[in-house]
Amino acid sequence: MAAKTPRMVALDIRIRRREVGPKASNYMPIQISNMQTCSAAANTTNKTSTEFIRTSCGATTYPQVCFKSLSTYASAIQSSHYKLAETALNVSLRGARSTSAMVSKLLRQEDMKPNEAAAVKDCVEEIGESIDELQQSLKAMGDLGGDDVEFEMSNMKTWVSAALTDEDTCINGMEEQGVNEKVKKKIRKSILGIVKLTSNALALINSLTST
Repeated sequence: MAAKTPRMVALDIRIRRREVGPKASNYMPIQISNMQTCSAAANTTNKTSTEFIRTSCGATTYPQVCFKSLSTYASAIQSSHYKLAETALNVSLRGARSTSAMVSKLLRQEDMKPNEAAAVKDCVEEIGESIDELQQSLKAMGDLGGDDVEFEMSNMKTWVSAALTDEDTCINGMEEQGVNEKVKKKIRKSILGIVKLTSNALALINSLTST
């Protein structure tokens, strides 16, 4: 067979383009349409989940803190009261761990009087107990599918309430020992943050019994 001239090659390309053109034009709108449908469905689901979180947070002590801390997990929570409470506990636990690290760092870096250092050290211990109690509450939550749901629910509420008490005790201890304002302000701000998260988690756990 004789080799094709450049003119013949160009003609072949134009013919192939005309043959492929209609198929490609028929295929692309369907592909784009499917993508748009999936995207619209995802947006609708996410909007529904976000509204569910907003409504549920309305029953907590600090609704704005609740919504801000949980709305980023909307895709995981969806419309599950269980997932909402579990996520709230995990957020509170992460906050407590972060606060513990910050207070421990202050204890090492700041020049404190003996009574101030003792109060801050006590605070670190209280936060440590709070972390343990929040972990216990998450464990109890994982056992809710067992035979004695009421017992595990009671345990969970007890652990979270104890964590809340420890967080309050930390703040009160610093007030009583007269910790200097600079240190106290930093610790108090962080502790109040996890108090709000923990309080909200407890409220969402309590709501599980009514759903």
